[in-house]
Amino acid sequence: MPTLKLTRAAIEKVKAPDPSGKQVIHWDNELRGFGLLASGKTDAKTYIAQRRLPDGRTRRVTVGAVAEFARPEDARRKAGELIQGLREGKDPREERRRAAARERTLRAWLDAYLATNRELRPASRSMYTHAVEMWLEAWADRPLRSITRDDVERKIAEVARDHGKAAANFAMVTLRLLWRFAADRDDTLGRPPTAVLKRAWFAIPRRTRHVSADNLARFLAAVEKLPGRTHQDFVKILLFTGLRRSEAAALRWEEVDFGLRVIRLPAGRTKSNRRFDLPMSSYVRDLLVARRGLGDDGVWVFGADSKSGHIEEPASVFEAIERLCGIRVSAHDLRRTFVTIAESCDLSWLAMKILVDHATGADVTAGYAQLSQARVRSAAEVVCRKLMSLCEIIAANEGENVTRVG
Repeated sequence: MPTLKLTRAAIEKVKAPDPSGKQVIHWDNELRGFGLLASGKTDAKTYIAQRRLPDGRTRRVTVGAVAEFARPEDARRKAGELIQGLREGKDPREERRRAAARERTLRAWLDAYLATNRELRPASRSMYTHAVEMWLEAWADRPLRSITRDDVERKIAEVARDHGKAAANFAMVTLRLLWRFAADRDDTLGRPPTAVLKRAWFAIPRRTRHVSADNLARFLAAVEKLPGRTHQDFVKILLFTGLRRSEAAALRWEEVDFGLRVIRLPAGRTKSNRRFDLPMSSYVRDLLVARRGLGDDGVWVFGADSKSGHIEEPASVFEAIERLCGIRVSAHDLRRTFVTIAESCDLSWLAMKILVDHATGADVTAGYAQLSQARVRSAAEVVCRKLMSLCEIIAANEGENVTRVG
């Protein structure tokens, strides 16, 4: 690249746009690293400073447009300061990035976190967004670093009062998550202000609600009185598989393998984010065969007139069941019911965890023990028969539809 002493006269002779059509740097032969960048497209001429950082990376920074300086000597002086800073490891680009990070708002950090973690489950993305936009809405446009420990102590009490203790805890969990994400990118941020809570988190009792064994027959009788076969079958699938609401609601026919009698959920569809193959018990298989026989060639097993095309939030369905039999439960309570019945069947803990797609944890023995599909299917059938008995369902011959007594 050309070199010359960057005087006023020399700069005026430099052509811009450069005849080559490309940017050309004219280096100053007096101060190493100081140069004039001539555009290849416009008449712009810009002073630059360039030097290697201590880690070996080369950094080029803009000193300013020629018109911004009364004399080239003024630009050379500023360039000298920048070059000295680069020699000492002061990276203007990194400093600008950090300055921008210091001013980034809570909402902006949420957007960055969601953009970075593309594999995050839709439900998790929705929950974190809800926490910021609803429970922490007053902080959403504040710089994250401006949120103090005093703010946190007041906010957790406020959210608990207005939305409940579980909401308050999750709001603070979300703040802590985003703060730690930001701290990984801004080493000046320090510890999250949620550290002040220590033992001030609200104790949330584990939920235990389920349909008791004595009430299962009455519950199923109410389910069979629901208007619409789809809602009836959806609730029955929840009860007889222990699937999570979202897993069952968005079940596709392509995920139902009738030949091998397995429901195959891909990794992106499960809470564990791993593939889950659930053997179909006789009751579940018969129910799905009957649904397929209805002639609905759609994508969804439980199609509905909704934005997604399948059943979404079934709260109204469970409200109808409560009106019919007085038993109040949710979709997750049926998962809890399935696990409760499975436990009463004296299944191994490993079989129970596999049936409901629970992690086996860090237990060393669990890492060695592998249950065959046949053993898992056998466990599923044991639970199925116990549920059928409690629901007062009798089966005809294997592979045929089942009916309820009474």
